[in-house]
Amino acid sequence: MTINWISLTALLPLIGAVLLATLPKGAELRAKQFAFGATLVTAASAIAMAVQFQRDNTDLQFVEVRSWIPSFGINYAVGIDGIALVLILMSVILAPIVILAGWNEAQGGRWSVKTFYILILVLETMMIGVFSATDVFLFYVIFEAMLVPVYFLIGGYGTGERSAAAVKFLLYSLFGGLLMLASIIALYVMSGDQGGHTFDLAKLAKLEMSSTTQNFLFLGFFIAFAIKAPLWPFHTWLPDAAQSATSGTSVLLLGVLDKVGTFGMIRYCLTLFPEASKTFTPVIIVLAVISIIYGAILAIGQKDLKRLIAFTSISHFGFITMGIFAMTSQSQSGATLYMFNHGFSTAALFIVGGWMIARRGSSTISEFGGLQRVTPVMAWCFFLAGMSSLALPGLSSFVSEFLVLVGTYTRYPVAAIIATVGIILAALYILIPVQRALHGPTTPGNENLPDLNLREKIAIAPVLAAIIALGFYPAPLLNVINPAAIHVNSQLGFTDPVPTVEGK
Repeated sequence: MTINWISLTALLPLIGAVLLATLPKGAELRAKQFAFGATLVTAASAIAMAVQFQRDNTDLQFVEVRSWIPSFGINYAVGIDGIALVLILMSVILAPIVILAGWNEAQGGRWSVKTFYILILVLETMMIGVFSATDVFLFYVIFEAMLVPVYFLIGGYGTGERSAAAVKFLLYSLFGGLLMLASIIALYVMSGDQGGHTFDLAKLAKLEMSSTTQNFLFLGFFIAFAIKAPLWPFHTWLPDAAQSATSGTSVLLLGVLDKVGTFGMIRYCLTLFPEASKTFTPVIIVLAVISIIYGAILAIGQKDLKRLIAFTSISHFGFITMGIFAMTSQSQSGATLYMFNHGFSTAALFIVGGWMIARRGSSTISEFGGLQRVTPVMAWCFFLAGMSSLALPGLSSFVSEFLVLVGTYTRYPVAAIIATVGIILAALYILIPVQRALHGPTTPGNENLPDLNLREKIAIAPVLAAIIALGFYPAPLLNVINPAAIHVNSQLGFTDPVPTVEGK
C-alpha cells in the first residue's frame, strides 16, 4: 500500500485539533498532554518521510495530485524537494518543543487553554501544507489562511498592546497577499490563452510573457514574500508582533512562518519569473544588505528583550535573501541552511528569554542583571543561544552565514564585504545584552529567581543539541539541500562563477 506521506503528516495535527476540541473545557492538563502527543506523532511521521527521501533525486518527491475544483483547474497538489523537506522537518520538530517549553503560556489568555492548543495544531497543518503545495492556488489559500490562527494567538494570548500588534500583522500580510492574488489571477488568465487554464506550478513556469508583464507579476509575489520574510522596508509589523506575542507564538512566527517568505522567493519568484528575478536582483541585493545593517544597528539600541530578538531576525533574513538572489549554489545552499539554523537559534532565544521574562515579570534587559550567579543553567542556555545568533564558529549559524557570504562574494563582492559589517554588529547586539543580563551585580529582585526545572531542561536540550551538532557536522542537511539548490540555479541558467587566478 502506498502511503501519501505529505498528506498524512499534514492531517495528523489537524485530526489532533478536532479530537482536542471534544475534551471538556476544564481539562487543561489533558489538553496540553494531548497537543504535545499530537505534535510528537506528527514529527515521527515527518521523520519517517525524510528517511525515505532520495537526496540525489532533484525531482519533486512524494507527489500527490487530486482534483479539487475541476471547473477552474484547481488541484490538491503537493510534493517536496530537499529545500521543502528541511523546512517541514524544522516546523514539526519545533512544534512539540514550543508546547513543552511554554507549558503555562496559555494561562490568562482571552480564550481557553484548549483553544490555544487547537490553534497551534491547526497552524502546524498549514505550515506543512504551505511548504509542500505545488498548485499555486492551493499555496495562496494556505498562505492566507495561516494568518487566522496567528492573529488569534497574538491577539488572544499575548501581552501589552496585543490587539494592535495582531491587527498590524494582519493588515500588512493581507496587503501582500492581495498583490500576490492579482499576479496569480493574471497567470491563470494567461495560461488559458496558452493551452488551458491551470494553477499547476510546473505548467505556469513554462508560460511565455513579455519582460514588462513578468516584472509586474514578479513584484506581486515578491512584495508579499518580503512582507512575510520580513525584509526592509516591509518589516515594521514584526517588532510589535514579537513583543506582544507569547514566546511560543514568537518561535513559530519568526522561526517558521517568516521562512514562508524566503521559501516563496525560491519556489515561486525564481521558478515562475526567472528573467524578472535577474532584472530585480541588484535592487534586492541592496535591500538585503540594508536589512542586515539596519536590523543589527536597531537591535543594539533595544531595551526590550523580545524587540531585540525581532530586530536580530530582520538582520538574519537579510543574509538569507542575499543568499537566495546571489544565485550561486553555495549561497542558495547557505540560505536554506540558514533558514533551518535560524529557526533553532531564534527558538532558543525566545524560549529562554520567555522563561527569564516570566520569572522576572519584566522584559526590560537591564532588570536581568547577575543571572549567572542566581540561575546558572538558564544563563548558560541564553548565552549559547546568543552565541549561535551571532554565528560563533562551532555553532550552527556560522556554517550557513559563511556559505552565504562566500557564495555571494563570487558574484557580488561589494555586497558581501558590506554585509560582513553585520557580523561585527552582531557581536555588539548579542554581547551587550548578555553582559547586562547575565553578569555584573545581581539586580535587586533577582536574588531568589528559580533556575530551570526538569521540564524546561528537557525542552531546551534538543534545541541546543541541534545548534552544537550542526555547527560541527552540517553534512546531513547539506546533503539534502545541495542537489535542490544546484537544480534551482540550473533552471535559471546560472552556473557558479569560475575562480580566476591572477596572472593567468
